[in-house]
Amino acid sequence: MRPTELFLSHSSRDGAVASEIAEVLRDHAIPVFFAPHDIAGARQWQDEILSALERCDWFAVLLSPAAVESMWVKREVSYALSQQRYENRIVPLLYQDCVLGSLGWLELFQRIDMRSDLRDGCRELLRSWGIGFKDASLG
Repeated sequence: MRPTELFLSHSSRDGAVASEIAEVLRDHAIPVFFAPHDIAGARQWQDEILSALERCDWFAVLLSPAAVESMWVKREVSYALSQQRYENRIVPLLYQDCVLGSLGWLELFQRIDMRSDLRDGCRELLRSWGIGFKDASLG
């Protein structure tokens, strides 16, 4: 089932890659929320993130060493795992090799490998929703 909106959890240190993924998804008509890009200037981060987590119907997490250390990623993943509406709608995106540690529950989920080729990873992610990849989306 195609997302009405995807929450993209990531470490701020992986923001450039998260932005590229979000751009590809938006080019394929998938609305994406990811912080800080989608948070208006003076708004409270926590409120905006919680609102997006409550609104979005799919959850993806960009996995890297920085992500597994991030307090915010841990909170977002924990929230998504506790919500029944995210059942079968959580997608770990493996960007860099990492030990999941406190995110260990994600071991149970099929991961999309983006380590060697972001384009192939995006293609696989879109395919999971039955969407064909438009090659011009990623530079």
